[in-house]
Amino acid sequence: MQIKLPYGKTYLTADLPDIFSAEMIVPQDTTPADDPAQTVIDALDHPTGDRSLEQFRGAKSVAIAVNDKTRPVPHNDLLPPLLERLEGLGIAPENITLVIATGTHPVMPPEEYAWILPQAIIERYPIVCHDAYDESTHTYLGETERGTPIFINSVYMNADLRLVVGNIEPHQFMGFSGGVKSAAIGVAGKETINQNHAMMMDENAKLGTYDNNPARQDVEEIGRMMSIHLALNALLNGKKQIVDVLFGDPVAVMQVAIPRVRRIYQVPLTAPFDLIIASPGGNPKDINVYQAQKGLGHATLAMNDGGTVILCAACPEGTGSASYENWITDGTKHSHEDVFSHFKQEGFHVGPHKAYQISRDAARVRVMMITDMPADFVRQLLLHPLPDLQTAINKAIADLPADARIGIMPGANNTIPLLA
Repeated sequence: MQIKLPYGKTYLTADLPDIFSAEMIVPQDTTPADDPAQTVIDALDHPTGDRSLEQFRGAKSVAIAVNDKTRPVPHNDLLPPLLERLEGLGIAPENITLVIATGTHPVMPPEEYAWILPQAIIERYPIVCHDAYDESTHTYLGETERGTPIFINSVYMNADLRLVVGNIEPHQFMGFSGGVKSAAIGVAGKETINQNHAMMMDENAKLGTYDNNPARQDVEEIGRMMSIHLALNALLNGKKQIVDVLFGDPVAVMQVAIPRVRRIYQVPLTAPFDLIIASPGGNPKDINVYQAQKGLGHATLAMNDGGTVILCAACPEGTGSASYENWITDGTKHSHEDVFSHFKQEGFHVGPHKAYQISRDAARVRVMMITDMPADFVRQLLLHPLPDLQTAINKAIADLPADARIGIMPGANNTIPLLA
Protein backbone atom coordinates (compact mmCIF):
# COMPACT_ATOMS: atom_id res chain seq x y z
CA MET A 1 0.00 0.00 0.00
CA GLN A 2 1.41 3.38 -0.95
CA ILE A 3 0.98 6.19 1.56
CA LYS A 4 0.83 9.83 0.46
CA LEU A 5 0.71 12.63 3.01
CA PRO A 6 0.69 16.44 2.74
CA TYR A 7 4.03 17.91 3.78
CA GLY A 8 4.54 21.66 3.61
CA LYS A 9 3.58 22.65 0.08
CA THR A 10 4.28 19.18 -1.31
CA TYR A 11 3.77 15.52 -0.34
CA LEU A 12 5.64 12.59 1.17
CA THR A 13 5.20 9.04 -0.10
CA ALA A 14 6.17 5.65 1.31
CA ASP A 15 5.08 2.02 1.15
CA LEU A 16 3.39 -0.08 3.82
CA PRO A 17 4.12 -3.80 3.34
CA ASP A 18 1.23 -5.83 1.96
CA ILE A 19 0.95 -7.97 5.11
CA PHE A 20 -0.49 -4.90 6.85
CA SER A 21 -3.76 -3.11 6.19
CA ALA A 22 -4.43 0.50 7.08
CA GLU A 23 -7.56 2.52 7.76
CA MET A 24 -7.92 6.04 6.43
CA ILE A 25 -8.92 8.50 9.17
CA VAL A 26 -10.14 11.39 7.07
CA PRO A 27 -12.91 14.00 7.09
CA GLN A 28 -16.05 13.19 5.13
CA ASP A 29 -15.77 13.63 1.37
CA THR A 30 -17.79 16.85 1.24
CA THR A 31 -18.65 18.47 -2.08
CA PRO A 32 -17.38 22.07 -2.33
CA ALA A 33 -19.60 24.99 -3.26
CA ASP A 34 -20.12 25.30 -7.02
CA ASP A 35 -19.39 29.03 -6.94
CA PRO A 36 -17.47 30.18 -3.83
CA ALA A 37 -17.84 33.88 -4.69
CA GLN A 38 -21.60 33.56 -5.03
CA THR A 39 -21.74 31.58 -1.78
CA VAL A 40 -20.17 34.55 0.03
CA ILE A 41 -22.61 36.96 -1.60
CA ASP A 42 -25.55 34.74 -0.61
CA ALA A 43 -24.34 34.72 3.00
CA LEU A 44 -24.13 38.51 3.04
CA ASP A 45 -27.60 38.73 1.50
CA HIS A 46 -29.14 36.31 4.02
CA PRO A 47 -27.50 36.89 7.42
CA THR A 48 -27.77 34.36 10.24
CA GLY A 49 -29.44 35.67 13.38
CA ASP A 50 -30.91 39.13 13.81
CA ARG A 51 -28.01 41.29 12.61
CA SER A 52 -27.16 42.62 9.16
CA LEU A 53 -24.79 45.17 7.69
CA GLU A 54 -27.66 47.52 6.90
CA GLN A 55 -28.24 48.04 10.63
CA PHE A 56 -24.83 49.71 10.85
CA ARG A 57 -25.40 52.28 8.13
CA GLY A 58 -24.02 55.48 9.53
CA ALA A 59 -20.88 53.88 10.99
CA LYS A 60 -17.85 56.05 10.25
CA SER A 61 -15.13 53.47 10.83
CA VAL A 62 -14.75 49.69 10.57
CA ALA A 63 -12.19 47.19 11.90
CA ILE A 64 -12.03 43.65 10.54
CA ALA A 65 -10.03 40.96 12.35
CA VAL A 66 -8.44 38.64 9.77
CA ASN A 67 -6.40 35.53 10.52
CA ASP A 68 -2.64 35.42 10.07
CA LYS A 69 -0.51 33.11 7.91
CA THR A 70 -1.07 30.08 10.19
CA ARG A 71 -4.70 29.69 9.05
CA PRO A 72 -5.87 28.66 5.55
CA VAL A 73 -8.62 31.28 5.40
CA PRO A 74 -9.86 31.98 1.83
CA HIS A 75 -9.54 35.76 2.14
CA ASN A 76 -9.54 36.08 -1.66
CA ASP A 77 -13.15 34.88 -1.66
CA LEU A 78 -14.41 36.32 1.64
CA LEU A 79 -13.04 39.85 1.76
CA PRO A 80 -13.79 41.51 -1.63
CA PRO A 81 -17.62 41.24 -1.44
CA LEU A 82 -17.61 42.21 2.24
CA LEU A 83 -15.46 45.28 1.62
CA GLU A 84 -17.64 46.25 -1.34
CA ARG A 85 -20.72 46.14 0.91
CA LEU A 86 -19.00 48.26 3.55
CA GLU A 87 -18.10 50.89 1.00
CA GLY A 88 -21.69 50.71 -0.21
CA LEU A 89 -22.73 51.88 3.25
CA GLY A 90 -20.78 55.06 2.60
CA ILE A 91 -17.66 54.11 4.58
CA ALA A 92 -14.49 55.37 2.92
CA PRO A 93 -11.73 52.77 2.26
CA GLU A 94 -9.29 54.68 4.46
CA ASN A 95 -11.70 54.16 7.37
CA ILE A 96 -11.88 50.37 6.93
CA THR A 97 -8.92 48.81 8.75
CA LEU A 98 -7.87 45.18 8.55
CA VAL A 99 -6.30 44.01 11.81
CA ILE A 100 -4.21 40.86 11.37
CA ALA A 101 -5.15 38.65 14.32
CA THR A 102 -1.88 37.04 15.37
CA GLY A 103 -2.73 36.24 18.98
CA THR A 104 0.66 35.45 20.52
CA HIS A 105 2.09 34.36 17.17
CA PRO A 106 4.96 36.43 15.74
CA VAL A 107 4.00 39.78 14.23
CA MET A 108 3.81 39.61 10.43
CA PRO A 109 5.96 42.24 8.67
CA PRO A 110 4.32 44.17 5.81
CA GLU A 111 6.22 42.19 3.19
CA GLU A 112 4.29 39.09 4.32
CA TYR A 113 0.82 40.63 4.00
CA ALA A 114 0.59 39.37 0.41
CA TRP A 115 0.79 35.83 1.77
CA ILE A 116 -2.72 36.19 3.17
CA LEU A 117 -4.35 39.16 1.40
CA PRO A 118 -4.96 40.09 -2.26
CA GLN A 119 -2.67 42.86 -3.48
CA ALA A 120 -5.65 45.05 -4.44
CA ILE A 121 -6.81 45.02 -0.81
CA ILE A 122 -3.31 45.77 0.52
CA GLU A 123 -3.15 48.85 -1.73
CA ARG A 124 -6.64 50.15 -0.89
CA TYR A 125 -7.15 49.66 2.88
CA PRO A 126 -5.15 50.35 6.04
CA ILE A 127 -3.63 47.20 7.59
CA VAL A 128 -2.43 46.82 11.17
CA CYS A 129 -0.73 43.69 12.52
CA HIS A 130 -1.63 43.01 16.13
CA ASP A 131 1.14 42.63 18.73
CA ALA A 132 -0.01 40.82 21.88
CA TYR A 133 3.12 41.92 23.73
CA ASP A 134 2.84 45.68 23.09
CA GLU A 135 0.69 46.84 26.02
CA SER A 136 0.73 50.44 24.78
CA THR A 137 -1.52 49.38 21.87
CA HIS A 138 -4.18 47.71 24.04
CA THR A 139 -7.43 48.86 25.68
CA TYR A 140 -8.57 47.33 28.99
CA LEU A 141 -12.23 46.27 29.15
CA GLY A 142 -12.50 44.59 32.55
CA GLU A 143 -12.66 40.91 33.53
CA THR A 144 -14.79 37.95 32.52
CA GLU A 145 -16.72 35.94 35.09
CA ARG A 146 -13.90 33.40 35.01
CA GLY A 147 -11.38 36.09 35.90
CA THR A 148 -9.78 36.71 32.51
CA PRO A 149 -8.52 40.31 32.20
CA ILE A 150 -9.50 41.68 28.79
CA PHE A 151 -6.85 43.66 26.92
CA ILE A 152 -7.74 44.26 23.27
CA ASN A 153 -6.05 45.98 20.34
CA SER A 154 -7.07 49.66 20.52
CA VAL A 155 -7.37 50.13 16.77
CA TYR A 156 -9.92 47.35 16.70
CA MET A 157 -11.83 48.61 19.74
CA ASN A 158 -11.94 52.24 18.54
CA ALA A 159 -13.86 51.37 15.37
CA ASP A 160 -17.62 51.97 15.20
CA LEU A 161 -18.21 48.59 13.54
CA ARG A 162 -16.21 45.49 14.50
CA LEU A 163 -16.18 42.34 12.37
CA VAL A 164 -14.35 39.01 12.31
CA VAL A 165 -13.49 36.97 9.22
CA GLY A 166 -12.23 33.39 9.37
CA ASN A 167 -12.98 29.66 9.26
CA ILE A 168 -14.94 27.45 11.62
CA GLU A 169 -13.09 24.19 12.18
CA PRO A 170 -12.18 21.82 15.04
CA HIS A 171 -9.80 23.10 17.74
CA GLN A 172 -7.94 20.88 20.17
CA PHE A 173 -9.01 22.60 23.40
CA MET A 174 -11.25 25.47 22.31
CA GLY A 175 -13.60 22.93 20.75
CA PHE A 176 -14.03 24.95 17.57
CA SER A 177 -12.41 28.00 16.04
CA GLY A 178 -14.45 30.72 14.38
CA GLY A 179 -17.03 33.21 15.59
CA VAL A 180 -15.62 35.82 17.94
CA LYS A 181 -12.41 33.84 18.58
CA SER A 182 -10.51 35.50 15.72
CA ALA A 183 -10.76 38.79 17.63
CA ALA A 184 -11.32 37.74 21.25
CA ILE A 185 -8.02 35.82 21.11
CA GLY A 186 -6.51 37.03 17.84
CA VAL A 187 -6.31 40.73 18.80
CA ALA A 188 -6.02 40.23 22.57
CA GLY A 189 -3.07 40.95 24.84
CA LYS A 190 -0.77 38.24 26.14
CA GLU A 191 -2.28 38.36 29.64
CA THR A 192 -5.76 37.79 28.24
CA ILE A 193 -4.64 34.87 26.10
CA ASN A 194 -2.60 33.34 28.91
CA GLN A 195 -5.49 33.39 31.38
CA ASN A 196 -7.95 32.02 28.83
CA HIS A 197 -5.64 29.29 27.53
CA ALA A 198 -4.91 28.11 31.08
CA MET A 199 -8.44 26.70 30.96
CA MET A 200 -7.19 24.04 28.54
CA MET A 201 -6.31 22.06 31.67
CA ASP A 202 -10.03 21.61 32.37
CA GLU A 203 -11.38 18.20 31.36
CA ASN A 204 -14.17 19.84 29.34
CA ALA A 205 -11.77 21.96 27.27
CA LYS A 206 -11.37 19.50 24.45
CA LEU A 207 -11.71 18.89 20.76
CA GLY A 208 -15.24 19.24 19.41
CA THR A 209 -16.92 20.62 22.57
CA TYR A 210 -18.63 23.99 22.80
CA ASP A 211 -21.52 24.51 25.24
CA ASN A 212 -19.70 23.28 28.37
CA ASN A 213 -16.17 24.17 27.25
CA PRO A 214 -14.82 26.77 29.75
CA ALA A 215 -12.12 28.08 27.40
CA ARG A 216 -14.58 28.57 24.55
CA GLN A 217 -17.32 30.07 26.73
CA ASP A 218 -14.78 32.47 28.21
CA VAL A 219 -14.00 33.53 24.63
CA GLU A 220 -17.70 34.07 23.97
CA GLU A 221 -17.89 36.35 27.02
CA ILE A 222 -14.83 38.29 25.84
CA GLY A 223 -16.58 38.70 22.50
CA ARG A 224 -19.70 40.09 24.17
CA MET A 225 -17.67 42.55 26.23
CA MET A 226 -15.87 43.65 23.05
CA SER A 227 -19.21 44.08 21.26
CA ILE A 228 -18.10 42.18 18.17
CA HIS A 229 -20.94 42.96 15.81
CA LEU A 230 -20.68 40.53 12.89
CA ALA A 231 -18.84 37.38 11.77
CA LEU A 232 -18.13 36.16 8.24
CA ASN A 233 -17.03 32.52 8.50
CA ALA A 234 -16.24 29.86 5.94
CA LEU A 235 -16.70 26.11 6.36
CA LEU A 236 -14.05 24.18 4.44
CA ASN A 237 -13.81 20.52 3.49
CA GLY A 238 -10.74 18.34 3.96
CA LYS A 239 -9.24 19.75 0.75
CA LYS A 240 -9.52 23.34 2.08
CA GLN A 241 -12.32 24.14 -0.36
CA ILE A 242 -15.28 26.31 0.62
CA VAL A 243 -18.35 24.22 1.42
CA ASP A 244 -20.51 26.96 2.89
CA VAL A 245 -20.28 30.51 4.25
CA LEU A 246 -22.20 32.06 7.13
CA PHE A 247 -22.56 35.73 8.02
CA GLY A 248 -24.30 37.53 10.84
CA ASP A 249 -24.50 37.50 14.63
CA PRO A 250 -21.35 35.64 15.77
CA VAL A 251 -23.16 33.41 18.28
CA ALA A 252 -25.90 32.51 15.80
CA VAL A 253 -23.23 31.73 13.20
CA MET A 254 -21.52 29.29 15.59
CA GLN A 255 -24.79 27.59 16.52
CA VAL A 256 -25.63 26.94 12.88
CA ALA A 257 -22.07 26.00 11.88
CA ILE A 258 -21.04 23.53 14.59
CA PRO A 259 -23.36 20.65 13.57
CA ARG A 260 -22.21 21.10 9.97
CA VAL A 261 -18.53 21.14 10.99
CA ARG A 262 -19.03 17.96 12.99
CA ARG A 263 -20.58 16.25 9.97
CA ILE A 264 -17.53 17.16 7.90
CA TYR A 265 -14.68 16.47 10.32
CA GLN A 266 -15.93 13.90 12.84
CA VAL A 267 -14.73 10.36 12.04
CA PRO A 268 -16.30 7.41 13.92
CA LEU A 269 -13.75 4.71 14.85
CA THR A 270 -14.40 1.20 16.14
CA ALA A 271 -11.19 0.79 18.17
CA PRO A 272 -7.91 2.58 18.96
CA PHE A 273 -4.81 2.18 16.81
CA ASP A 274 -1.33 0.79 17.39
CA LEU A 275 0.26 3.04 14.75
CA ILE A 276 -0.97 6.26 13.20
CA ILE A 277 0.90 7.92 10.35
CA ALA A 278 -0.21 11.55 10.48
CA SER A 279 0.20 14.90 8.79
CA PRO A 280 -1.22 18.11 10.27
CA GLY A 281 -2.48 18.82 6.74
CA GLY A 282 0.42 20.50 4.95
CA ASN A 283 0.99 24.25 4.72
CA PRO A 284 0.02 26.27 6.76
CA LYS A 285 -0.97 23.58 9.27
CA ASP A 286 2.65 22.44 9.53
CA ILE A 287 4.28 25.85 9.10
CA ASN A 288 5.84 25.42 12.57
CA VAL A 289 5.79 23.13 15.60
CA TYR A 290 3.31 25.42 17.36
CA GLN A 291 0.71 24.53 14.72
CA ALA A 292 1.83 20.97 13.95
CA GLN A 293 1.44 19.92 17.58
CA LYS A 294 -2.32 19.99 17.08
CA GLY A 295 -2.01 17.10 14.62
CA LEU A 296 -0.13 15.08 17.21
CA GLY A 297 -2.73 15.89 19.84
CA HIS A 298 -5.61 14.80 17.61
CA ALA A 299 -3.87 11.60 16.49
CA THR A 300 -3.13 10.44 20.02
CA LEU A 301 -6.84 10.63 20.86
CA ALA A 302 -7.23 7.52 18.70
CA MET A 303 -4.17 5.65 20.03
CA ASN A 304 -3.53 2.71 22.31
CA ASP A 305 -1.13 3.46 25.17
CA GLY A 306 2.39 2.60 24.02
CA GLY A 307 1.47 2.91 20.35
CA THR A 308 3.41 4.95 17.79
CA VAL A 309 2.60 8.18 15.96
CA ILE A 310 4.67 9.16 12.95
CA LEU A 311 4.18 12.92 12.56
CA CYS A 312 5.09 14.37 9.16
CA ALA A 313 5.44 18.14 9.57
CA ALA A 314 7.83 20.29 7.53
CA CYS A 315 7.97 23.21 10.01
CA PRO A 316 9.91 25.62 7.73
CA GLU A 317 9.56 28.33 10.39
CA GLY A 318 10.88 26.16 13.21
CA THR A 319 8.95 26.21 16.48
CA GLY A 320 6.93 29.35 15.68
CA SER A 321 7.20 30.57 19.27
CA ALA A 322 10.26 32.11 20.92
CA SER A 323 8.80 31.63 24.40
CA TYR A 324 8.17 27.92 23.78
CA GLU A 325 11.56 27.42 22.16
CA ASN A 326 13.52 29.23 24.88
CA TRP A 327 11.68 27.36 27.62
CA ILE A 328 12.14 23.84 26.24
CA THR A 329 15.78 24.35 25.17
CA ASP A 330 17.09 26.08 28.31
CA GLY A 331 19.03 23.01 29.44
CA THR A 332 16.75 22.03 32.32
CA LYS A 333 14.27 19.82 30.46
CA HIS A 334 15.78 16.49 29.47
CA SER A 335 12.64 14.37 29.69
CA HIS A 336 8.87 14.62 29.62
CA GLU A 337 8.92 14.27 33.39
CA ASP A 338 11.11 17.39 33.58
CA VAL A 339 8.54 19.26 31.48
CA PHE A 340 5.69 18.23 33.77
CA SER A 341 7.65 19.17 36.88
CA HIS A 342 8.73 22.62 35.64
CA PHE A 343 5.33 23.40 34.15
CA LYS A 344 3.57 22.58 37.42
CA GLN A 345 6.13 24.53 39.45
CA GLU A 346 6.06 27.67 37.28
CA GLY A 347 2.34 27.78 36.52
CA PHE A 348 0.61 28.09 33.17
CA HIS A 349 2.24 30.27 30.52
CA VAL A 350 1.46 30.53 26.81
CA GLY A 351 4.47 29.20 24.92
CA PRO A 352 5.64 26.67 27.50
CA HIS A 353 2.12 25.23 27.33
CA LYS A 354 3.06 23.87 23.90
CA ALA A 355 5.88 21.84 25.45
CA TYR A 356 3.42 20.53 28.03
CA GLN A 357 0.94 19.48 25.31
CA ILE A 358 3.65 17.64 23.38
CA SER A 359 4.98 15.87 26.48
CA ARG A 360 1.46 14.95 27.61
CA ASP A 361 1.05 12.95 24.41
CA ALA A 362 4.65 11.82 23.86
CA ALA A 363 4.77 10.35 27.36
CA ARG A 364 1.87 8.05 26.45
CA VAL A 365 2.85 7.06 22.90
CA ARG A 366 6.10 6.87 20.94
CA VAL A 367 6.43 9.86 18.61
CA MET A 368 8.60 9.80 15.49
CA MET A 369 8.91 13.02 13.51
CA ILE A 370 9.68 13.63 9.86
CA THR A 371 10.58 17.31 9.46
CA ASP A 372 12.88 19.79 7.75
CA MET A 373 14.19 21.00 11.10
CA PRO A 374 17.73 19.90 12.10
CA ALA A 375 17.72 16.55 13.91
CA ASP A 376 19.67 17.81 16.93
CA PHE A 377 17.19 20.66 17.38
CA VAL A 378 14.23 18.25 17.17
CA ARG A 379 15.79 16.19 19.94
CA GLN A 380 16.04 19.33 22.08
CA LEU A 381 12.27 19.60 21.69
CA LEU A 382 12.06 16.07 23.15
CA LEU A 383 10.88 14.65 19.85
CA HIS A 384 12.46 11.77 17.91
CA PRO A 385 13.54 12.69 14.35
CA LEU A 386 13.78 10.17 11.51
CA PRO A 387 15.41 10.94 8.14
CA ASP A 388 12.43 10.00 5.97
CA LEU A 389 8.95 8.51 6.08
CA GLN A 390 9.93 5.07 4.79
CA THR A 391 12.59 4.69 7.48
CA ALA A 392 10.07 5.68 10.14
CA ILE A 393 7.46 3.21 8.86
CA ASN A 394 10.00 0.37 8.73
CA LYS A 395 11.06 1.10 12.29
CA ALA A 396 7.49 1.45 13.57
CA ILE A 397 6.25 -1.84 12.09
CA ALA A 398 9.30 -3.90 13.08
CA ASP A 399 7.61 -5.27 16.20
CA LEU A 400 3.98 -5.05 15.09
CA PRO A 401 1.88 -8.18 14.45
CA ALA A 402 0.21 -8.45 11.05
CA ASP A 403 -3.19 -7.72 12.61
CA ALA A 404 -2.04 -4.46 14.24
CA ARG A 405 -4.41 -1.54 13.76
CA ILE A 406 -2.74 1.08 11.56
CA GLY A 407 -4.32 4.42 10.70
CA ILE A 408 -3.45 7.08 8.11
CA MET A 409 -4.39 10.65 9.09
CA PRO A 410 -3.53 13.11 6.28
CA GLY A 411 -5.39 16.09 7.79
CA ALA A 412 -4.93 15.53 11.50
CA ASN A 413 -5.29 19.17 12.60
CA ASN A 414 -8.90 19.26 11.40
CA THR A 415 -9.94 15.68 12.12
CA ILE A 416 -12.09 14.74 15.12
CA PRO A 417 -11.47 11.01 15.81
CA LEU A 418 -14.49 9.64 17.65
CA LEU A 419 -13.88 6.31 19.36
CA ALA A 420 -16.98 4.19 19.98
